[in-house]
Amino acid sequence: MRQCLAIAIVAALTAVPATSQSHSNFEGMWSDPPFTAEDTFCAAWCTDVGLARLEALLDNPANDKRPFADLSAEAERYQRDQYIRPHLSDANVKRFPLDPAADPGFLRCEPWGVARQIAARHQLQIRQTGRDRLDLRYGEWDAHRTVYLDGRQRPAGQAPTAMGFSVGHYEGGVLVIETTGIAANLTSYSSDHSDRLRIVERYTRSSDGKRLSLTATLDDPVSLRQPIELKKVWSWAPTSQIAPYKGCQRPTEFSTGK
Repeated sequence: MRQCLAIAIVAALTAVPATSQSHSNFEGMWSDPPFTAEDTFCAAWCTDVGLARLEALLDNPANDKRPFADLSAEAERYQRDQYIRPHLSDANVKRFPLDPAADPGFLRCEPWGVARQIAARHQLQIRQTGRDRLDLRYGEWDAHRTVYLDGRQRPAGQAPTAMGFSVGHYEGGVLVIETTGIAANLTSYSSDHSDRLRIVERYTRSSDGKRLSLTATLDDPVSLRQPIELKKVWSWAPTSQIAPYKGCQRPTEFSTGK
């Protein structure tokens, strides 16, 4: 089944950094995930529970003739029901999953907040701007996010913002980012969060430099019973470009319903 799902790589990736380069160097452009079933499943977000379910489905000979899209959808439903839902607060469970038609990004062209941007399907560009900060640029909404590397504290009294206040550091070959001060908004798993959300992201790069992995822990005492851990993956894409985001049009006719 796995061999049948393998996707042929049409052209070799170009300008891949040498394997001797420091693993703490995350700079550059990252885009679509590597060509494996598991990484395709994690193109937006996934969980260990969902990955385990997908692998079980792929390894079952009874599923050999089932399209991958069906198996992926089944694993996605499983992780929502068996992992996400039990972690939500009572109030959030009643609204889960949120109606896509109620998304302010869809209704009012409001850019996504950080809890959704970290799992956006489009490109992620990482640049070091000076000695004390990183700039993370996202293909979704062409959004920018500053990550401070000098250990500074969030200014007292600073109002929450959509992208929050992010401080990062390196732990060996891992880039760790902690974000607080996030305005109440939506998450990538079709729920909402409060302004007490705290996100800790851990980025790792493969030894060949071609794969970027994220494990993000979301902790919110208002919207969650327990912290939620999400995963995402990108591949090295030095020739990819992020286009300016413009021309968003508010819908005039649409249907509600999950």
